Amino acid sequence: MDIKNVPDWILSLDEEDMEFIKKFVLNSGSLKEIAKIYEVSYPTVRIKLDRLIEKIKLNDATDNEEFIKFIKQLSIDDRINLEEAKLIIEKYKKEKGER
Repeated sequence: MDIKNVPDWILSLDEEDMEFIKKFVLNSGSLKEIAKIYEVSYPTVRIKLDRLIEKIKLNDATDNEEFIKFIKQLSIDDRINLEEAKLIIEKYKKEKGER
């Protein structure tokens, strides 16, 4: 898959989130199995999943903002690299959340 076609919500996730999703899928979505793998309780895994869901929803909501679209387009056009785009967008989201 070309990086330009990767959904924005995936690009916003860190390595830990991606590893959790991978384990979740490979274990057919069984939170009980994930709890065993991480050696934590079922409610702890449920909280992790709920936070991940909220992170994805929040990213989807902010991705439609014009500034974020502009930064992403700069990255797609190779005017800035992907890591720089992610840093700018994260800074923007943090500052916007503080207001």
